[in-house]
Amino acid sequence: MKSLLLAIQFLTIIPVRVKGDLSEKDIAGSARFFPVAGAVQGFCIAAAAFLLKDFFGAEITAGFVLLALLLTNGGFDMDGLMDTFDALAVKSSGDRSKDVEKRLTVMRDSAVGATGAMAMAIVLLLKFLLISRLLNFAPFPSAITLLFLMPVFSKWVTVPAMYHAKSARKDGLGRIFIENTNAPAALFSTAVFFMIAVIAGHFGFSMLGAENYALFFASSVFVLYLFCLGSVRFFDNRFGGLTGDHCGAISEISELIFMTLGYAWLRPCI
Repeated sequence: MKSLLLAIQFLTIIPVRVKGDLSEKDIAGSARFFPVAGAVQGFCIAAAAFLLKDFFGAEITAGFVLLALLLTNGGFDMDGLMDTFDALAVKSSGDRSKDVEKRLTVMRDSAVGATGAMAMAIVLLLKFLLISRLLNFAPFPSAITLLFLMPVFSKWVTVPAMYHAKSARKDGLGRIFIENTNAPAALFSTAVFFMIAVIAGHFGFSMLGAENYALFFASSVFVLYLFCLGSVRFFDNRFGGLTGDHCGAISEISELIFMTLGYAWLRPCI
């Protein structure tokens, strides 16, 4: 129960506070329940779409869904995306160790640079277009279910990323997760993720057929896992490992990839 509450505390703004001293093992153990925290966030944005769509229409509702997505997470992942892209904008000097150190320093800067702002704008714009299109034309239960699953998938992806990676820093909250997320934790998180996705798909996509959803689910898992592995390798090359900000960037881009796959899957219905 402590690990579950910690996952919700770390990844959402829901006022859950775990009392007592916490070890690094306690903190890292919460990664097992990251998909549950994603489900909490997914429920909030799906509820927003369900309650607002008939009154405001698809486009305005899509804007409120994005707002709910950012607020329920506290902007934590988006901040990581912006910091990551600001650091990636650092030009290479030819000395890898100096480049890595400079990029890590840029990520600690609280100021947002032009590259980070552009990355945020592009990701938000694409999400808005995909969400509004789905709410406008896709079967409503399917669109709502995709919204629910979006943060479930993205929070799950960060767990195998942390398992496969090494920490780029010797301090910070991200280091605790990256250094202590082991194979049992990654497998447990994957099992929880599968359970949530199967249950949600059963209710949300029943009209499209179980085999159809199974193909979409398997394809999404495959593509996002490849993205996870590619991201780990890329960040290891550019930063010497993974940080908490990188996990936020992976989560944000995973949501965009998942919604793109969902749109492509439902395209015949649109």
